[in-house]
Formats: sequence, C-alpha cells, structure tokens
Amino acid sequence: MAYQFTLPRNVFIGKNALEASETAIKALGKKAFVVTGRIVTRAGIVGTLTGYLESWGIEYVVFNDITGEPTDVMIEAGVKAYKQTGCDFLIAIGGGSPLDSAKAIAAMTVLPGKISDYMGRDIMGKFPPMVLIPTTAGTGSEATKFTVITDSVKGIKMLLKGNSLLPDLAVIDPTFTLTSPPDITAATGMDALTHAVEAYTSRKSTPLTENYALSAVKRIFKYLPIAYSNGSDEKAREEMQLAAFEAGVGINNASVTLVHGMSRPIGALFHVPHGISNAMLIKECLTFALDGSYERFARLARAIGTAEDTTGDIKAAGAFIEELVKLCKHCNIPTLEEYGINKSAFEAVADKMAEDAMASGSPSNTIKEVTKEDLLKIYERLW
Repeated sequence: MAYQFTLPRNVFIGKNALEASETAIKALGKKAFVVTGRIVTRAGIVGTLTGYLESWGIEYVVFNDITGEPTDVMIEAGVKAYKQTGCDFLIAIGGGSPLDSAKAIAAMTVLPGKISDYMGRDIMGKFPPMVLIPTTAGTGSEATKFTVITDSVKGIKMLLKGNSLLPDLAVIDPTFTLTSPPDITAATGMDALTHAVEAYTSRKSTPLTENYALSAVKRIFKYLPIAYSNGSDEKAREEMQLAAFEAGVGINNASVTLVHGMSRPIGALFHVPHGISNAMLIKECLTFALDGSYERFARLARAIGTAEDTTGDIKAAGAFIEELVKLCKHCNIPTLEEYGINKSAFEAVADKMAEDAMASGSPSNTIKEVTKEDLLKIYERLW
C-alpha cells in the first residue's frame, strides 16, 4: 500500500548551521518577522540571529511576545504586527512555542477568520516563507506540519495541521541548546521521546517512520541523561537535536497517539508544560497500549539494550516500560500531585479532558482500540 512521506523543504543541521544557511535565508525575502520569546532574547540567542541578518543585509522586526505556550490571542497580535510592519517572511527562533506560533501567524496572514476556525481541517494556502530555528531539543516543530495553539475561549489545545505549515527552511544548530536549563532539557527531551515511541507504535507507522523513530529512541535513552546532568556536553546536545528532528519527522508522517491526546487537556487546563505532561502520562499510557503490540515495544527494548534478542516479547516490552520509568526518575519528572495540581480539581474536569482528548483524534492512532472510558481510567491511575 502506498503512503506519503513529507519533510521540511530544506534543512541545515549541525554546528554553524545558521551561518551556513545565509544563501537559503536570503532567497526567502527582504524583511524578516522574527517570532520569539523573552527567555531566548535574554539568553542572547536572538541577538546572534539578528547580528547575522544585519551582516547579510536583511531587515527585520522582532516580535517578542510569545510568553509560554501559544494562544489564539498571541497569534492574532502576531498577525497584526506582521501586516503592519511590511515583512515578507518569518523566522522563528526558540522552543516549540515560537516555532508553533510562527506557523499559525504565517497561515493567518493569508486565511480568513480566526485560527480556531481551522481545528479539524487541513490548513492549506500559499503562506509567507518560514525559517524555523529550534533552541531546545524536543518539540520537533521544525520538522512537522503541526501547530498546537490554545483556544482561550474554550480552554482547549487545538492540534492544527496541513502540509502548507511545513517550514521552507529548518536550521538546527546544537550550540543554541547549550543554555537550556535542566528542567527544560528534561521536558523537551521527554517530549521527543514520546514523539519517537508514539510514531513507532502508531497505527500509521511505515517502514520509513520506523527507521526515524527507532533511531531517535536509541539516541534519547543514551544522551538525554547526559544532557540533563551536564548541559555543556556538546556531543549530548548534538545527539539530542538529531533525535528531536528524527522524532519530529516520525510524528509528521505517522502521527502521535494516546499520550499526546491525553496530555494536551492537562496542559490547557492546568498549565503544565507540554513535555512534562507527556512524561507524567507516558508510563500509564504505554502500559495500556502494550498488548496492542508486544512485538513493537519489545523491539524498542532490544534497541536500547534493556532486553536480549532471546527475551520473549511480553517480558521485553515490560522491560522497556521499566527503563522508561528510570529515565523519568533520572530527569526528576514530577507527578501531578508533586506539580501542585489539586486532585479534586483534576477529577472535576476529567470527563472534559477525556472528551477533548478523543475529539483530537490522536488516541485513535494507538495500536489498540481506545475508548473514553479507557482514558478516564488512565487519568485516575495518575493518582
């Protein structure tokens, strides 16, 4: 059976990737709308980018108003600023929030209505060119056709998609991740791992996505503990950025499954960072999914060396979950209670979260049948 496989149109990856991308960026426009956040600006990374733009003769405007995970309100402000300043292409630099925001802003400079009108529809159009430059190793937004924006009225995280949202250029330089603190390294690294495992075990997986996802899983189990414990380890940072890109390619073509479907409502209602909410859920969600394909989870265990080739699939799959729990512990992933979420408040909205998760479509990609009742039981087990 034939399948489609998509990637960003152009990718520069490795040390000095930004410097190497000069010709490619110059070809995209004359005035850049730089989408970012204040943390990245304070770290001096935006200054590095704008220094290059000045030396290349490219005008720019910095939109520094992505504070936390993006909302429809931030996107509307970005669209207004883009139109008022006469820019002709976008550069996003930062974590997943600025990168996702740039995709939504680019789309809404052309499309009518509000961003929330496009939930559940393929977003198509001829949008301004986009350059995405990640400063964390995790979201994989630089490799995907997805953007996640919070609908501030309905209190839901909208998963929006369309091949037109793929960037024209991804610039992936590991030196930009060296300033990422341990908590961000853990959150984004666990996000990348969730992408990789979900892509590998998705109903929509293909031979190509399996290769990308398996490679990402192996890199993350080896290098995330190092990057978390020693952020200045350049080798670990480089390997984590490669893994994040591989995992992004994986979900771009095979999609996410149960973990992401259940994670987004927690983020929307309790403001838990996306990677952390994924990590809070990953053990229970994957334990639920194991009997959908012990063989796939067993392959993951053998790939990371936690099971032998001779180990039976059921035992090996269990060993993978055990190793996953160890990684979460190493990265100090909190429980819902440790994060400060009130159990009664959580239980009061569990039904809405399960509804929203099922409506997103992600749980249906899981390798076994999933019902709303299954989701409610998993939410309950988090306590």
